[in-house]
Amino acid sequence: MGDQIPHSRRVRRGLAVILWLLVAFTIGTFLMVIPMLVSGADREAIILVPRNATVENVTDSITKYMGESYGSRVARLMKVHKVDWSQRHGAYKINEGDSPFKTMRHISVGAQEPVRLTINGFRSLPTLSERISARLDFTPDSLLTLLKDSTFLAQYNLLPDQALALFLNDTYEVYWSSSPKSVLTKIGANYKKFWNDRRVSRAAELGLTPAQVMIIASIVDEETNAPEEKGRVGRLYINRLEKGMKLQADPTVRFAIGDFTIKRVRAEHLRYPSPYNTYLHGGLPPGLIRTTSGRTVDAILSSEPSEDLYMCAKEDFSGRHNFSSDYSEHQANARRYQEELNKRGIQ
Repeated sequence: MGDQIPHSRRVRRGLAVILWLLVAFTIGTFLMVIPMLVSGADREAIILVPRNATVENVTDSITKYMGESYGSRVARLMKVHKVDWSQRHGAYKINEGDSPFKTMRHISVGAQEPVRLTINGFRSLPTLSERISARLDFTPDSLLTLLKDSTFLAQYNLLPDQALALFLNDTYEVYWSSSPKSVLTKIGANYKKFWNDRRVSRAAELGLTPAQVMIIASIVDEETNAPEEKGRVGRLYINRLEKGMKLQADPTVRFAIGDFTIKRVRAEHLRYPSPYNTYLHGGLPPGLIRTTSGRTVDAILSSEPSEDLYMCAKEDFSGRHNFSSDYSEHQANARRYQEELNKRGIQ
């Protein structure tokens, strides 16, 4: 029995083996985990996670921008943490330098990157719907359907023809995964906030509803780019309405025809059949001819009373107008402008 290894030595040897195994395991784990925590993305990217996504969907999206190595590391972390990607529909930003663990964590908690939608001078609902849907995860038709829903628009006191009024020129932040209704609800909240009691009351004093002021503002924005003129142009249209005169606004003719490149509105244009042609029809057109801004609306609401009934673009092509209350004076202004158009060969 003398050649047997003492019990204490066997214990020590076993402990040494266990220790070395623990060291090896620790080193292996360290070498595997450190890249997950330290290796950073070499660029910035937005990752889109579709509805009912799988690990493979997300991995493919990440790999497309960050490479296979980075994508596979994120995928391993996703599986370890048992993330339910089917519930993470959205757009997520990976910043340059973000580790795979940070990326996994960022997406797993649903920390979406907002999408900024800038509304500025859109002339039709179809065009506006296409631009918005191109940035978000729904179709133009799904948005248009809601914008034609009289029940939905009634909460804003708007008719379907007036739906463009909802989109005050502004920048809105929404999520890529937002539904058409949630996007419009956010935009509509801004509309309601803008049309506070003070503005509604001021519109009423002018004999107008908020929607009617918005229609006038949309024509004003097409008529002039000069901020100092907007209130005066708006007041001129209000004067014509009060006197039962047709607005006879050239921008409404261009809108009716669907051609905003027309430089010179001629007699044949004025006869174009459309409810938006204010040379043919009295009162306001059914809806806006473009999205408009709060600044233009405020300029109209705060405009000073005037006797203006006519205006004509100045012959110096400054973009400003000659105003008058007398028709003969207006004709003289118009002749000077027409002569300058002829001189410059503008058709």
